[in-house]
Amino acid sequence: MSAPVVTGTVRLHPLVGGEQTEQVRVLYVHFEPGGANLLHTHTFDQVLYIVEGEGIVATETEEHRVRAGDIVVVPAGEQHWHGATADTAMAHLAIGVPGNTDVGGQTVRATE
Repeated sequence: MSAPVVTGTVRLHPLVGGEQTEQVRVLYVHFEPGGANLLHTHTFDQVLYIVEGEGIVATETEEHRVRAGDIVVVPAGEQHWHGATADTAMAHLAIGVPGNTDVGGQTVRATE
């Protein structure tokens, strides 16, 4: 059994990738209130476009509140997490290229 990668309720809906294109991946990610992913890194730059609600994007040392319409660029290799606030749901588009995601030293997802 693999280690958990989220807390609370988080739903992933792939929108672009796989057989459509090998160059870019777009996921719609919905976080219920209190839902978040754990501290992680990617082997690629990640763009987060907040489409609904209010949430937090954070590194090990900083937290930033985000709202619908905000865009955040997370550089490759930067430890970060993102999710909803305790009382508000949040959804974002996660945009990146094929690569790996690492949570706690374990590769948990490799995009094709």
